[in-house]
Amino acid sequence: MKNIAVLVLAAGKSSRMSGIKQLEKINNKTLVDIALEKIKCTIPNNIFCVLGANSDKIKQEITTENIEFINNKNFESGLSSSIVAGIQHFRKNELTFDGVFILLADQPAIEILYLKNMINLFEKNNNIIIASNYGTKLGVPAIFPKKYFEALLLMKADKGAKEFINKRKNEVLCPKTATNLFDIDTKEDLMLFKSSILK
Repeated sequence: MKNIAVLVLAAGKSSRMSGIKQLEKINNKTLVDIALEKIKCTIPNNIFCVLGANSDKIKQEITTENIEFINNKNFESGLSSSIVAGIQHFRKNELTFDGVFILLADQPAIEILYLKNMINLFEKNNNIIIASNYGTKLGVPAIFPKKYFEALLLMKADKGAKEFINKRKNEVLCPKTATNLFDIDTKEDLMLFKSSILK
């Protein structure tokens, strides 16, 4: 079994959502807890949650246990800064991993089975990126082997991992199974998602 670290990115100030997006609830669970619980069913250890905006409030509301928090002071710079903060944390604390599994805290429809499929794929192909297929683009959830850590540290601005992955399409594998990658950015997205699960 490969030694994989998980980075759940939850540092954004959710400027398009009036309120703290990470704490919006679906079926009485916050978005951040939904993400943490799902990945915990897949990888029980080495789960890190990257916080930034409203970090104290979010931390108090998280009920998932055995999560380590990383503070991203540069969260205003966008998604990539959270990935950089995570890799820097591993370095600083001399933590070594075979790969890092990056997820967002605002994709509540992703199935646990899909996450497990990604890990199984990485177990068999641990020298290339395992990413999610959005049709025209590739993106997260994604697992990056340790050989990419140096390059991930050089990421800038709000590109997140998407641009990084799409520049390396010939070094990527995607699971054969599909999942619902819908992400929630606005109150309208949230209402749309809630109404879809009630149907």
